[in-house]
Amino acid sequence: MPLKGYTIAFDLDGTLVDTAPDLVRALNVCMKGSSVPAIGTKQVRDLIGQGARALIERAFAQGSITPEVRDVDERLAHFLEFYSANIAVRSHIFDGTTDCLSTLINARARLSICTNKPELLARKLIQALDLTCYFDGIFCPENVRSKKPDAAHVLAAIAPAPPARAIMVGDSLADLQSGRAAGVPVILMSHGYSDPPAIKLGADMVLDHFSQVSKAVFRLFNQHPNIEETS
Repeated sequence: MPLKGYTIAFDLDGTLVDTAPDLVRALNVCMKGSSVPAIGTKQVRDLIGQGARALIERAFAQGSITPEVRDVDERLAHFLEFYSANIAVRSHIFDGTTDCLSTLINARARLSICTNKPELLARKLIQALDLTCYFDGIFCPENVRSKKPDAAHVLAAIAPAPPARAIMVGDSLADLQSGRAAGVPVILMSHGYSDPPAIKLGADMVLDHFSQVSKAVFRLFNQHPNIEETS
């Protein structure tokens, strides 16, 4: 089969799953009682990417507030508790994703998750959206030496494939930087949470829809699939 021995590593938030709707709910719940006005989904999309603590700190910054560390700690705990309990209420898989994953698996590619999301939350989200069956491994900050944008995260997610037989699919600068550091080609999805936009980051390819991903993977690997693509 054309992709046997190859690995494609996928970021999670903003790449496979639109998690912003549930993140904005959790953020607004945990920010109640502060003078920060309610934050909309569009604003949260621009804030996502550096973890929950940074999300809360940047929300305070949007309200021109410098919070005490204790306040951030308390709101972070509240955020994580609420988000964990409501992780897939409004979050949804991007259109075309499962067809693409099936195509790559049918071509014998190994698929993995490479995310900075905490492992407990990542596994809970993946299970809630019935994505577990597509991935051989889930690589989160707790089980790698260093998280994205460090190369070690991507290298762990693609092993045992060498960089020449791997691709990183993401949506952000951290995905691009970690892929570049690991010597792996990078596809960025334009529907994600990147600021600046993915098109301006210099990835090998920037795609608008998951229906384009499997063909892009074959192209980057210079493969000619002998299966009928489903995406």
